[in-house]
Amino acid sequence: MAQRQEDPDRLIVCRNRRALHDYDIEDRVEAGLVLLGTEVKSLRERRVDIKDAYAIVEHGEGWLLNLSISTWPGSKYFNHPPERRRKLLLKRRELARLGIALQQRGYTLVPLELYFNERNRAKVLLGLARGRKKYDKRQAIREREEERAARREDGA
Repeated sequence: MAQRQEDPDRLIVCRNRRALHDYDIEDRVEAGLVLLGTEVKSLRERRVDIKDAYAIVEHGEGWLLNLSISTWPGSKYFNHPPERRRKLLLKRRELARLGIALQQRGYTLVPLELYFNERNRAKVLLGLARGRKKYDKRQAIREREEERAARREDGA
């Protein structure tokens, strides 16, 4: 079962730590998901893989691709396909803004977190991200280590 973490209103199912390493996140957007019943049951048991997932905007609709939710073992006939496209629930203006950013400026829409909110609705936190080069990753690690060293000196 998923555990409650920092925010008491969120029941976090999984986080995409790899996205924070590979991308510079410039904007965050919360979106709902259209799920089947067996998918919700699998999510509650944390049977999900989010690391290769990404979102697209096509024909005015948002879609989440490559999100792998394992099949529910208790269902024999009415199970869902694990890697199906899942529709994102976003407002029209947000979809238009994200669509323009994805087409013109070379951004990627990456899921950062998958969670249940206080009303037990499945939500995904999407990040509008720009890919990092290898040297950018090294520089980010170096800056993080310098910040830690400065905090240690201030605290000691």
